[in-house]
Amino acid sequence: MTDIIALCNSSDLVEGGLAVSFDVVHGGETCRAFAVRFEGQPHAYLNRCSHIAMEMDYQPDRFFDDTGQWLLCATHGAAYRPDTGACEGGPCRGGLVKIELSERDGVVHWHTDWNLQPIAF
Repeated sequence: MTDIIALCNSSDLVEGGLAVSFDVVHGGETCRAFAVRFEGQPHAYLNRCSHIAMEMDYQPDRFFDDTGQWLLCATHGAAYRPDTGACEGGPCRGGLVKIELSERDGVVHWHTDWNLQPIAF
């Protein structure tokens, strides 16, 4: 079963700008995730490099390179496509774990599934 959860206001995701971070349960453990805007669309992924399972941002909520065209792992330099999470360079073992998002009426929502669940507060 899929639940749809409000994540943030659309205006919180600026093209190539800072991410909005949130927590999910993935594989039975709490993980950070992040949402960004690229080419006008919101995209979200687990904050976990596919090379070594560690958080990727070099400063809180900063994932884009200077050109705003790639998501970078600050530790090992892996470069990922912002729209698909596919690895395009550097050390990596596959792509990022994508989280389904939708956007309507000025709000970005994320869609849970059996593999990604929201953190209960």
